[in-house]
Amino acid sequence: MKNIRGKKEIALVAGGIILGATIAAPAAGAVLTAQESSQRFVVDGKSVQIEAYSINGNNYAKIRDIGRAMGFNVSYDAPSNTVVINTAEPYAEDTPTPKSSKVVTLPADGSKYVPQVGDLIPCGDGTLYEVKDTSRFENNCFAPGPLPDLPAPSYDWSVFPALTLPAVECRHFQSEYGDDLYVRNLYETLRMAYTIYEAIKDEPSAWRDGKPLTKVSLTIPAEYEAYTGCFWPWRESEIVKHVRNTPAFHFHVEAWDFYHNNTFLQTQYYIFVD
Repeated sequence: MKNIRGKKEIALVAGGIILGATIAAPAAGAVLTAQESSQRFVVDGKSVQIEAYSINGNNYAKIRDIGRAMGFNVSYDAPSNTVVINTAEPYAEDTPTPKSSKVVTLPADGSKYVPQVGDLIPCGDGTLYEVKDTSRFENNCFAPGPLPDLPAPSYDWSVFPALTLPAVECRHFQSEYGDDLYVRNLYETLRMAYTIYEAIKDEPSAWRDGKPLTKVSLTIPAEYEAYTGCFWPWRESEIVKHVRNTPAFHFHVEAWDFYHNNTFLQTQYYIFVD
């Protein structure tokens, strides 16, 4: 710490400051106690704020606080675990390394979201729902395994009207039964729609003059919710069954990820036909 006094004289009203010193181990049975120092610190006649503690009659202060008061720089080199004191550089506050945010932005474009432990999902009620267990994601005893990619067209899907993606939505419910969250899963909703497209391919009654009579919407009106069917895990056969029964009807589909007490449980698939 050379040239400290050459730059600025520091007057400690009482007691000496030990910088970077190692406190010797106390004798057997001795106990060192630390108390916040009540003493005042002055630099060039001006009082300065220095956090100090009195231990065994001596003041112990942070080197960084001394650097701030004296005007020399103190930094920390993490890779080498070294405190670096540079009296030739003016004092500068460290720029804290930003913590990686776990608040997730759910994809609004229909791409896939894979929940991770520690994710914080913004809810419509202004709260953040923390995901603590994802062990059941694509690992359910009722499912054969992870789902494949979304169905690819085996014919020209452009004959259908363009699908309108609904807004991302998170519905949070707290009750005596637990803390529940439903997250609209646009990716799996598209799986339902594309499966319908493929299922009507060979259904003559679903077509007229080369155009599909079947309609698909990616939302279910609230007035239909009481009559909506639900299934999980994903079963293509459930969609195909509806198409076989009513190929030229209007299909309303939704998929929702369900969390209970911060645990991912399953993706639920909803369908209504009118």
